[in-house]
Amino acid sequence: MSTDDRKINLLMVDDEEDFLNSLAERLETRDFEVTTATEGPKAISAAEKGLFDVAILDLNLPGMDGMEILKILKKNHKFLEVIILTGFGKVATYKEATELGAFSYLEKPFDMDQLLEELKNAYHSRLKKKFDQDKKRQEKLADLSMGSSPLGILKAMMQMDDDQK
Repeated sequence: MSTDDRKINLLMVDDEEDFLNSLAERLETRDFEVTTATEGPKAISAAEKGLFDVAILDLNLPGMDGMEILKILKKNHKFLEVIILTGFGKVATYKEATELGAFSYLEKPFDMDQLLEELKNAYHSRLKKKFDQDKKRQEKLADLSMGSSPLGILKAMMQMDDDQK
């Protein structure tokens, strides 16, 4: 599942520790680099410390629920794709999750092949978004270099860096 020599960095959030650890082990054997969290604040902290490609998120968590975590992750991590994996699927929660930016929504119990396919698709989506953003940045820099002073280019680059956060 890795691309080239780089493993896909995955954040998994679920309060069912046995399930979480079991799934993490299964994914690690398939070349994922997995970080786990059993509650919202730990997930958000882990996301701040590491660069993740994809997150798998349960919705029914104690304290901070999955929708709140989804909002924070999508707000703070522009290119992170989030897959909802929940045992309490409802049409309303599916709709809300996708409106908040979830890449996909799977219900437990799930098919491992289907999850792997969703992870692959989410990862490719993340790469495409990042590539498109980088391409726009390069085009803007090329335009700036044709008519701006070095200081103007530097200021524009700083603004573009701030916009990517």
